[in-house]
Formats: sequence, structure tokens, C-alpha cells
Amino acid sequence: MTTDLTDIDYAALAEFRFALRRFQVFSEAKAAEAGVTPQQHQALLAIRAAGPNDATAGYVAQRLIVKPHTASELIDRLEALGLVRREPAPSDRRRAFLRLTAQADAILLNLSSVHREEIRRLQPLLVEQLGKLT
Repeated sequence: MTTDLTDIDYAALAEFRFALRRFQVFSEAKAAEAGVTPQQHQALLAIRAAGPNDATAGYVAQRLIVKPHTASELIDRLEALGLVRREPAPSDRRRAFLRLTAQADAILLNLSSVHREEIRRLQPLLVEQLGKLT
């Protein structure tokens, strides 16, 4: 463990965490405006980003860093909202692939667009802060 941290190092760490937290607050607000929770937004994004045979409850649990039963409950809620459907795997009927509905695609497109804009806006600040940490 290093003990050579300076006041500048602490300030850089604090600023970096502040920038991340601002992005998180932004993201939470945009998810609420779209009618989903931040965790539902993360799940939709994980499902969309996965390969067609990779989007499973286990995959969502891994990507959201939650327990499998928590992911299953989240997927149940998304399914009840009409945002996700389970499609049985042809080779193993006990396994289900997750598919986004058209409604989920529309929500995710909107959220992803505004998030990309915000990341582009924050990029210079984040790069600057990361540079101070090296």
C-alpha cells in the first residue's frame, strides 16, 4: 500500500468521484423521466448490448453486479411492464433468452442518446481528472 499521497492526489480523487457522481445523478434523473428506474435502465442496456444468445438472467446479474435472484426479480418487473420478454432457448427449455420489446427499444434509444451527449460533454473534464490521477 502506498502512502505517498499528497493533497493534490486527494483533491484529484475527490474531483473525479464528484464528476462520476454528477453523471450518475444525471442518469438517474433521465431514467425517471423515461419512466424506468436506474436499475431497469441498466438492465435494458445490458440486454441490448449482449449478443442474441447471451442476454440471460445470469448475464444481467453479472453486468449489474447483483445476485441472480435480484436480476430475476428485476426481469420479472420489466416483463410485467412490457419491456422485456423471455424466449425459451431451443436447446434447453429451462434457459431463457431476454429480448427487448419495441417499447423498450424506444426508451433505450432516447436514454442512450442523451447519455452519449452527456458523456461527450463530460469527456474533457473526465480525461483531465484521470490525468491528474496518474
